[in-house]
Amino acid sequence: MTQARRLAWLRGRAAARPAAWFLRRKGFSILEVDYRTPVGEIDLIAQRRDLLALVEVKARPTLDQARHAITARQRQRIIRAAEVYLQRNPRLGKLDTRFDVVLIAPGRWPRHIVDAWRAVGMDR
Repeated sequence: MTQARRLAWLRGRAAARPAAWFLRRKGFSILEVDYRTPVGEIDLIAQRRDLLALVEVKARPTLDQARHAITARQRQRIIRAAEVYLQRNPRLGKLDTRFDVVLIAPGRWPRHIVDAWRAVGMDR
C-alpha cells in the first residue's frame, strides 16, 4: 500500500468513528467496521430491528464535497462486497437491506443519507 493510500485509509477509519456513533444514536447496532473482501469493502454494516444498512462513509472538507465523492464504480464495489457479506451471513439475508451514506465534514454534524442507491436484485 502506498503512503497516500495508507493515509486515505487512516482518514477513512477516523471518519468511521463519528459515523458509527451517529448511527448508534439512531438505534443501530454496528455489526462490522471496515468489512473487506477481494471484490470491495463496506465502511460500516449496521442493523436496527429488521433492517440491515450497508453504509459508505465519506469525509471531505464540506458535506457537499463528501456527497459528490461517491462514484458509480465505488457503489458497484460496495454492492459486490454486500453480496459476499450476505452469502457469508445467511441469517441476515432475510432482513430488509439498503445502502446508506454518512457524510462527515469538520465542524458539522454527520449527515445520514438513507437508501442512497439501490442494487438490482437486492431490493427487499
